[in-house]
Amino acid sequence: MKHFVPLAFGALAAGLFATGASFAQTAWDMPTPYPDGNFHTKNIAEFAAEVDAKTGGSLKITVHSNQSLIKHPDIKTAVRDGIAPIGELLVSRLENESPIYGVDSVPFLASSYDLSKKLYDAQKPYLEKLLGEQGLQLLFSVPWPPQGIYAKKEIKAVADLEGLKFRAYNLGTERVAALAKMVPTQIEASDIPTAFATGRVEAMITSPSTGSDSKAWDFVSHYHDTQAWLPRNMVIVNKTAFDALSDAEKTAVTEAAAAAETRGWAASVEETAAKTKVLQDNGMTIVTPSDELKSGFAEIGKTIAGEWKERAGADGEALLNAFGQ
Repeated sequence: MKHFVPLAFGALAAGLFATGASFAQTAWDMPTPYPDGNFHTKNIAEFAAEVDAKTGGSLKITVHSNQSLIKHPDIKTAVRDGIAPIGELLVSRLENESPIYGVDSVPFLASSYDLSKKLYDAQKPYLEKLLGEQGLQLLFSVPWPPQGIYAKKEIKAVADLEGLKFRAYNLGTERVAALAKMVPTQIEASDIPTAFATGRVEAMITSPSTGSDSKAWDFVSHYHDTQAWLPRNMVIVNKTAFDALSDAEKTAVTEAAAAAETRGWAASVEETAAKTKVLQDNGMTIVTPSDELKSGFAEIGKTIAGEWKERAGADGEALLNAFGQ
């Protein structure tokens, strides 16, 4: 049996154990950032089960959820370096490496599922190129529900956000905070309740899923359905590990990945309605944004889009042209 097992200090243990003359099994450990109940994690668990079934058990993927194996900021590096052969992460976490990674988090550039899919199709060739340069391969990508603002009061205008300590999770949310004159602090999803309880943050912009997972009603009262953008997660694989698979196993992985992407997009749509209802059922006020708030965020979006295009250069311009902007 071939094992890809992460060890302390980034060492990679690999061994080969014969289980029979005609059968060998490969075992992959897969770090993911979110809890078992999250729809992304459920989708990945189904992906792993489908790979197992399609390969007749010759490739086993063990999912390690909620940062239990590798912390979210380290997952991409761990997969690149072969510490873990496969992993999931938020695409826009990598925007400090290239603006291309952050296009899905430009506010109001793609604020519906149809536009988000169109943007993903335009981004995908550039995304695959960047990952390929680091020995990585994209398997599939699934969006979060549209992002909304969580706060302890109704936010009627961007000016109401000024001075608030704000949970950021990528460069895009840090820039939103700066333009709205908030104070950003990088907080992982699993640390949200503690961050609010200790006063490190007072507001955040995130999906109904993350709000529900973190029981946002325990520390804020209002959810503003701004539908600002639909950030995506992606599942990536170490190209060397993938290339070591048999042709049948490669086919099984790519087919299961395609199915997971289709299933994940549909699940995200269902998740939006279901988790917004969970927020409401637990006493949160669901706010339809005022015209003043929408126009204020639209201006912020224009500023960030212009800055992104300038940073992204020729590839960014070609991507936006393919998207139709």
